This record gives sequence, C-alpha cells and structure tokens, in this order.
Amino acid sequence: MFKLPEINTKETKEKVEEILEEYRIALLSEPVENYPKITQTFSLLPPSTNNKYNSSTEEVAVKRVDLEIARKKLIKEVQQATNRLPFRERSIIVLRYMQQDQMFDYEVYNELGLSERSYYRLKARAFYNLAFVLKIEVYKEATTA
Repeated sequence: MFKLPEINTKETKEKVEEILEEYRIALLSEPVENYPKITQTFSLLPPSTNNKYNSSTEEVAVKRVDLEIARKKLIKEVQQATNRLPFRERSIIVLRYMQQDQMFDYEVYNELGLSERSYYRLKARAFYNLAFVLKIEVYKEATTA
C-alpha cells in the first residue's frame, strides 16, 4: 500500500514565509554591488584573450541581466502559485504578504471578516497548498524501527 510521507509543517511554513519574503524583496530591490565600477583599476598581469569578459562593466551587465531574469522568474512563479489557490486562501496570502504595504494578521482577518481561528486555519492550508505548488514542502525524516 502506498503511503504518503508526513509533512514537517513547521519547516514547510518557514520555507513558504521565506519565499514570500523573497518575493516582496524582489519587487523592491536592486543591489548596489551590481552597479558597474567607475574607478580605474590596474593589473600587473597582461590581458589575456579568452572567453572571460574584459571589463568589469561587461561582467556587471551580464550579472545584472542574470539577476533580473531570476527575480522575474521568482515573481512569476509565486504569482502563478498564488493564483491557483482558492479565493479565501489567495486573499489571505495577497493581503498579508504580496502587497507593498505590509499588513498584520489581525488587520487581514478583520478586513476579510473572518474569525481569528478561521483565519489561521485558512492561512495554514494556504501555506500547505503553496508549498506543494512551489515544490518546497519539507517531509519528516522516516524513522526505521
């Protein structure tokens, strides 16, 4: 008989919250270290001709493009996963984690007209479903007897 492994709810919840925080940051950030250097640098080694980029500006441009692609991919994946959730679960995730202005749990359940208990039950289910859609669920270790 096929038996599904048991989910580690605490670690799964932490991973989902981590992804949602990365999503929020991805919408707002562009790291300063990705800007090109504007000061001249010197080297005692002669330049070599290989496939490596010759200037720091080129390297930074490529790195920025790669980071932008990864950022857009994260945003798209989280948005698509959230859109697959049922309406109430999606509403909780969007209001609590995906808006520019951060809301607290009590503000969300008051705005949605939910009791505190119903809110946390729906939020836990939303995290569970998001973890499966994003393929970030964490399983408990199997103990051998």
